[in-house]
Amino acid sequence: MKPVIIAVGGGSASGKTTVVLEILEKLNEDEVLIIEHDDYYKDQTHLKLEERYLINYDHPDSLDNELLIKDLTDLIAGKTVSKPLYDFLKYTRSKKKEIIKPKKVIVLEGILILTDKKLRELADIKLFVELDDDLRFIRRLERDISERGRTVENVINQYLLTVKPMYHQFVEPSKRYADIIIPNNTKHDVAVDIIVAKINDILGAEK
Repeated sequence: MKPVIIAVGGGSASGKTTVVLEILEKLNEDEVLIIEHDDYYKDQTHLKLEERYLINYDHPDSLDNELLIKDLTDLIAGKTVSKPLYDFLKYTRSKKKEIIKPKKVIVLEGILILTDKKLRELADIKLFVELDDDLRFIRRLERDISERGRTVENVINQYLLTVKPMYHQFVEPSKRYADIIIPNNTKHDVAVDIIVAKINDILGAEK
């Protein structure tokens, strides 16, 4: 049985993970695999740390979509995959890898996940989570300081230089490819129910 592939896009700190977790609550979690697009940032170990700071991580070119597509193709074919992991403190891939096995539902989550045509074609359901710019910035500031060891100055500079302009150039326009756009300043019950029903329909049709 081919897994149901769900692509979840949206701006940084828009609430993509929250929506994904709400979907998981209504499915059998043992049957769901979540793949973070961030883990497929290109390897930067050949660069000095100071040079890695200058990379535009909000541009589609910063991601190794070819590797992600290869891994997805292998998962669809029922193969086990050795997936890269990203180290946010070192701004490059971790030396560690994660072994993942195929599951009935595969969720792809990332700000730029809907910008790649080949990834969109692999997805059965495409979602875009939308939130006000100011709220996203506040959430990102809190997250990056507490979880990723960033300074306030670093977060602000990165937001103004790359995050905000790249959102309006690449991320926000990609919502036109979404099957469902979810506003994250309201309850998601109806949207989540529709998505879960669609997942179950696809799984039922493939039995």
